[in-house]
Amino acid sequence: MTSTPLVDIRHATRAFGEHLALDDVSLQIGTGELVGLLGPNGAGKSTLISLLNGLRKPTSGTVRVAGRDPRVPANRVVIGSTPQETGLPPTIKVREVVDFVARHYPDPDDTAALFDRFGLTELAGRQCGSLSGGQQRRLAVALAMVGRPDLVLLDEPTTGLDVDARQSLWSAIEDYQAGGGTVLITSHYLEEIQRLAERVVVIDRGQILVDDSTQAVIDRVDVDRVELSSEDSRLDTLPGVASLARAGDRVTLLTADADALVRALVSERIEFSRLRVTGASLEDAFAHLTRTAA
Repeated sequence: MTSTPLVDIRHATRAFGEHLALDDVSLQIGTGELVGLLGPNGAGKSTLISLLNGLRKPTSGTVRVAGRDPRVPANRVVIGSTPQETGLPPTIKVREVVDFVARHYPDPDDTAALFDRFGLTELAGRQCGSLSGGQQRRLAVALAMVGRPDLVLLDEPTTGLDVDARQSLWSAIEDYQAGGGTVLITSHYLEEIQRLAERVVVIDRGQILVDDSTQAVIDRVDVDRVELSSEDSRLDTLPGVASLARAGDRVTLLTADADALVRALVSERIEFSRLRVTGASLEDAFAHLTRTAA
């Protein structure tokens, strides 16, 4: 990273009437970082991204990308973005929309290489309106990166993708960062943020709650995750169980002492199988942080 931040937000506030969507937010992101932006629905994530891509201006405070105001159209040449809703013209062909977006940048990526990277080669001659939801998401991320911008903003980029397509897109995002690109990503798939992001920013009610490395955020939750298969109704009464979640016969328990919990399973003669003990996940940490702030 360079000493001068690529993204520099200082004391930004954004109000919609009497509703304060962002409240005195300051955030700096250095060149080459891959940052995950997390928060509940309505927390201010989309508003923050709209300030960065120049779609909105702060009510007060300043927003700069590469030292420039993104509200000025000419300055947005350093930014690529993927909105939650793609809104691609239904009759324009994939190749045409990629070429159109590429012409807005001084040094765009090679189109053939881009199509290959995002699995779009066989779709190049198709109209955008004929694409599935997952295919449109892949195209949207490709459009965010076709200009090789300094900053890529990805808002829920893998919504609607199957597991294989999601893994492929993760690799493309990681390759983009490895080439020196800076990425800010939001996602409801917290395993996605845990896999990709080196740093996590948690926002809630328009304010930043946490800004730290991904591992440091996870370490804030001093619990273990115990997963097992069992239909026994006594699991939530075992000592040290902080929470329990069921998905069919699969149970996930959070506990401060996994060893003691396993001993209790045996001593209480609870039938179980497929036991798995791991540390806390980013999902656990996020739930803890937002619950604590409520």
